[in-house]
Amino acid sequence: MPVELDPTDWRILKELQADGRMTNIALATRIGLSAPPCLRRVRALEEAGLITGYTALVDEEALGYPLTAFAMVRLHNQAEADLRAFENRVLGWPLVREAHMLSGESDFMLKCIARDLTGFQTFVLDELTAAPNVASVKTFVTIRRAKRETGIPISAAGPTST
Repeated sequence: MPVELDPTDWRILKELQADGRMTNIALATRIGLSAPPCLRRVRALEEAGLITGYTALVDEEALGYPLTAFAMVRLHNQAEADLRAFENRVLGWPLVREAHMLSGESDFMLKCIARDLTGFQTFVLDELTAAPNVASVKTFVTIRRAKRETGIPISAAGPTST
């Protein structure tokens, strides 16, 4: 059953998406509440599973991972057990930072981060294409990132359309 959110809840989510480190007092000030009810609302959003955690965004390049690449993976078989087996294998690959099952020509899209092209190539040849049930892999190395936003699009009063 979906949780009903009022405009204040949406403002809390918008502010925390922009800065998950802000103090409760700063958040309360930004949304126009006193600190205790603000904290109660944040806790309620956490308990409802709408806020699932807090994390730091790191600069991959500055930390020695300048290469971002995507791998489009087709599997021989798409039975649920085969899909789950591939997903479980993906969980063990540190270079894979995101994995999405797709409709259409490819079955999965993997976002990979690597120290260099050689490291990514080694992963693709030794791990990915060698994995059971993998029929084909197409890779795309990024040139630069044009946009990076986390979360969902939220306006001041709720979700944005489109």
